[in-house]
Amino acid sequence: MLRLASCTAAVCVMMLALGGPQTGFAQTPPAPSAPAAANPAAAEAFAEDTTLTAKTIVYVKGSGVWDSAFETISGAFKKLKTYVDKEGLKTDGPQMTIFTSTDDTGFSYQAAVPIAEAPKSPPRGDISVGKSPEGHALKFVHHGSYDELDNTYEAITNYLDEKRLEAQDMFIEQYETDPVTSDGKKLTVDVLVLLK
Repeated sequence: MLRLASCTAAVCVMMLALGGPQTGFAQTPPAPSAPAAANPAAAEAFAEDTTLTAKTIVYVKGSGVWDSAFETISGAFKKLKTYVDKEGLKTDGPQMTIFTSTDDTGFSYQAAVPIAEAPKSPPRGDISVGKSPEGHALKFVHHGSYDELDNTYEAITNYLDEKRLEAQDMFIEQYETDPVTSDGKKLTVDVLVLLK
């Protein structure tokens, strides 16, 4: 199950918390048990301040349910990969999912691939060209399976509460590990939370 199985706890709480003032209950993420040299995640800061710049993207809009989220998202990226390869487009960064709304059972999203320049001919069908979100954000890195992202989202929600930060009503997963070729069990995912 994915995050909103916990919005089932974490993501719904996060999405609800993103829109309003944060109340404080402090909980920091668990300390890593392995030394930093043995565990690359141990050397990373939990939250990294960053600024997102808008990039040209090709994307597919869709919706899905949390029980099959990884399959839904990776399927959208397969469609985009086929289009990008066919058109000979040059990619310009990692693939990303922009979550535009969530609830207890599902989500709406844009699966996007940044490209160096817009295609000469506009895409047809359900693929569109646009711009990725921009602005001040916090980056949180997740290492592990897609199903374990629940824990990362819960820690993010707690971090935002503790720091009394307000976030926009969307979040982004940026995939350092290709979701098309991965089985979803060993991923590196940057979760980007845009701040108000």
